[in-house]
Amino acid sequence: MRVNITLQCTESGDRNYITTKNKRNNPDRLELKKYSPRLKRSTIHRETK
Repeated sequence: MRVNITLQCTESGDRNYITTKNKRNNPDRLELKKYSPRLKRSTIHRETK
């Protein structure tokens, strides 16, 4: 039931993180505030395919 997802930075477009999520509990797209090394600050990262 858990699937691998990639998190993409909303500001720079970089795909910095890979994580897993449970599709049954979280059917919508995941948004987390994570550190972006290129921008050197925390930004919102959204789930991509």
